[in-house]
Amino acid sequence: MTVNGSVLFFNVRNCAKINSHIACFDKGEIFLKYLTLGILAHVDAGKTTLSESLLFESGMIRKAGRVDHKDAFLDTHDIEKERGITVFSKQAVIDYGDMRITLVDTPGHTDFKAETERALMVLDGAILVISSLDGVTGHTAALYNLLKKYGLPVFVFFNKMDIEGSDKSALMEDIRAKLSGSFADLSGGISDPEIQEELALCDEGLMERYLEGKELITGKEAAALVKKGALNPCYFGSALRLEGVRELMEGVKEYLPERKYSVEPSFKVYKIATDEKNTRLTFAKITGGSYEVKSVVPEYGEKIEEIRIYSGKGYENIKEARAGMLVAFTGLKSSKTADAVGGGYDEVRHTISEPVLRYKVISKDGTDPNLLLSRLRKLEEEDPALHISWEEEKREIQICLMGQVQLEIVQRLMLERFGEHIDFMQGSILYKETIADTVEGAGHFEPLRHYAEVHLILEPLEEGSGVVIDNICDNDLLAKNWQNLILTHLTERTFKGKLTGSEITDIKITLASGKAHLKHTEGGDFRQATYRAVRNGIMKAKGVLLEPWYDFELTIPEETIGRAMTDLSNMGAEFKLSENKTDSKTLIKGLIPAKEGMNYADELKKYTKDEGRIELNFAGYKPCHDEEEVISEIGYDPERDLRNTGNSVFCSHGAGVIIPWYEADEHMHLPSVLVKQTEDEQKPVNIRRSEGVKALSVDEIDAIIERTYYSNRKKAFKNVRTAEMQLRSTLKDEADVVKGESSPRNDKYRDREKQQKVRPGYVLIDGYNVIFSWEDLNELAKLNIDSARDALLDIMCNYRGLKEEELIVVFDAYRVQGHDTEFLDHNNIHVVYTKEAQTADSYIEHFSHEHARHYDITVVTSDKTEQVIVLGAGCRVKASDDFRTEVIRQVKEASEEYTGHRTPSVNSMEGQFDEIILN
Repeated sequence: MTVNGSVLFFNVRNCAKINSHIACFDKGEIFLKYLTLGILAHVDAGKTTLSESLLFESGMIRKAGRVDHKDAFLDTHDIEKERGITVFSKQAVIDYGDMRITLVDTPGHTDFKAETERALMVLDGAILVISSLDGVTGHTAALYNLLKKYGLPVFVFFNKMDIEGSDKSALMEDIRAKLSGSFADLSGGISDPEIQEELALCDEGLMERYLEGKELITGKEAAALVKKGALNPCYFGSALRLEGVRELMEGVKEYLPERKYSVEPSFKVYKIATDEKNTRLTFAKITGGSYEVKSVVPEYGEKIEEIRIYSGKGYENIKEARAGMLVAFTGLKSSKTADAVGGGYDEVRHTISEPVLRYKVISKDGTDPNLLLSRLRKLEEEDPALHISWEEEKREIQICLMGQVQLEIVQRLMLERFGEHIDFMQGSILYKETIADTVEGAGHFEPLRHYAEVHLILEPLEEGSGVVIDNICDNDLLAKNWQNLILTHLTERTFKGKLTGSEITDIKITLASGKAHLKHTEGGDFRQATYRAVRNGIMKAKGVLLEPWYDFELTIPEETIGRAMTDLSNMGAEFKLSENKTDSKTLIKGLIPAKEGMNYADELKKYTKDEGRIELNFAGYKPCHDEEEVISEIGYDPERDLRNTGNSVFCSHGAGVIIPWYEADEHMHLPSVLVKQTEDEQKPVNIRRSEGVKALSVDEIDAIIERTYYSNRKKAFKNVRTAEMQLRSTLKDEADVVKGESSPRNDKYRDREKQQKVRPGYVLIDGYNVIFSWEDLNELAKLNIDSARDALLDIMCNYRGLKEEELIVVFDAYRVQGHDTEFLDHNNIHVVYTKEAQTADSYIEHFSHEHARHYDITVVTSDKTEQVIVLGAGCRVKASDDFRTEVIRQVKEASEEYTGHRTPSVNSMEGQFDEIILN
């Protein structure tokens, strides 16, 4: 059957059933179970090929298409055929026995991960396709974790098993080692004793029954395990050769139970699209009750014109959509992706992928910006991952997206849909900001005959938390209607940070108090006060610049490890070597800033001669690895941004007066609500010292660092508030800031901000490694190890006098029974003796991983393994011999500068070694 020239999805192998399908579909007399099943995989795993095989095996198509032949049933767009990848999620209908499956084929490319995530909102289960050639990759693991986050049953299909070298047992070991959960090969059923044992391990009750030797575990019990996520059935085959496909379908039929639905009408929108006639389509999963053609959806106040069931390009019009069906509505103009309509669907699911790139959009055809913006908004409606914005200050349209491939797709769609030729300029990373401390933000808006005051508490949250709004305001202090208005204003827009003007995130904003005037307060007054209060708090807090990071897996030939590790260190990556993938390939895993890693594939191909491969997966926003450089490059001045001002407006002598943000607290009409403990937090940590050794745990190292770094800055730190207020008093109002003139206040304020970003430096020395690497000390150690250790400490004391970094020498004490970590001061350096069963290597590695983000750490060692580990943590490494050369050079230079001549026993390191050894 065809509609508009498109082949529909009725079973072509049994034409006698076609009419009964058509006649009985609306009555629901044919299918006992409706399921929505997604197919997910990393690129080139054979996902679309498996979809074709499932359609063919079930009799829904006469011939299985191929991606390389450009005739795949589900790759319907020209872009997909040209590129050979899935760009848009598609659906196809499979009738298998008494079951109707709506198969959803999702994109595998990371640029379109958001498209995949939207499809997960309506799935009952998923097939995760894994190539037997690649095994479980980083992208595979990310998809599996995403499915588990959504609570979806997962079936695993190992594809391309026809290729020589594919090993079932090796693949099962690989997936069990890399992914959480239970995996069992159910391709031969569940009656095998080994499979029965594996199933029993998934549930305590089943295990007890199994040990007692009672009846076998049934298919229904296995289905219950799959439903609650305790079991992931695995199947093996070749989608291209139709091997293992029928076993997979039988497994889905047997072990994937139908979801229970409410009788109350409801649906979940997962996609907005348009057809060839530009008709707006709302793709939705019916999650309760039913909807009929011409019925009105109360939530939208709009009528359903048509109900379509799509399969590939074709579709069938039906009169009624019932629970479990995946349909497309026409006639709904107000629907949006992720809408949950009605009360029968109580699950809340959100996408987590975020755009990482920002571009300026320009029209090659000279189209009016307003028209161009409206056209881009239509694409954004269909793909919410496209963040389209109009930047009023720059008078330009900006687009935020995931990657270069998505950029090209947008260009193509604009040309096809609207005949619009667009280009992109000024590509840059999409930064975000957060705060590092808890502050109170206050905003007051009181021009003549207006009044509103708002007090907010701003607190930092964990990575990925977004913006959380809370309310602790007393109703006796501020009426509930005003409170609700303030909360609305907090959620109606995004707020900018003070470092680069980027969107603020990972922050909790709590409404603490506020004040209105019985006569003069209007709704717009609280909008102004709220915006100013947020900005006031952001200006007070210590800002943190965030950038997007990727999880990466780098597979390279062994002979290129050195080059790869150097590149990764230079790019600010955090990494570690993993097991060899083959005898000649090495795997490196870690985190890398998106700015550095997104274009590394081209460089990788060059120096590995196309043998290397890097796989990137979005890991979220984390602190920027080159914050100062980015801030300087962007050049954002928060005090000149009057659209996002933290200043307040007070009434004085009948006129509005602008009070700068740093003085506004003194003029507020309400008292501060935040109990500040700044003075207690600024006090240095007092650690008792003694002539002997002081035992100290590793967890207390932060206190030691804080004490040693800030000990000489305490006085200046206490007086910084006084100094700031004296400098800021020269600024009279916001107009002075707009002029952009240099002033002592502005210069010193920027200097103070810059000083706060300077990271203290630490040098960690592997004591015994250095002793046995330096020839002089090694010879001394042969006579007396204690003398060699004391000699090294004396040399380090001299060296420390010439350097600004704190210096810590670490010695092994791991063989001393009952010994705990000891920390003591030796003149101007620190000495650590490790606890029992802990080597100096492990102590240094632990220290590096814990503190590399906050301190500039250099590790001195010649141990190659330790060097790799601390490099992966983001620290610098210096070999022991190179360090000896540096120490000698530093002492010589200092000697020549201050004395003008050389005295071997004092100014020459060689002489100093001789002196120590002779004594």
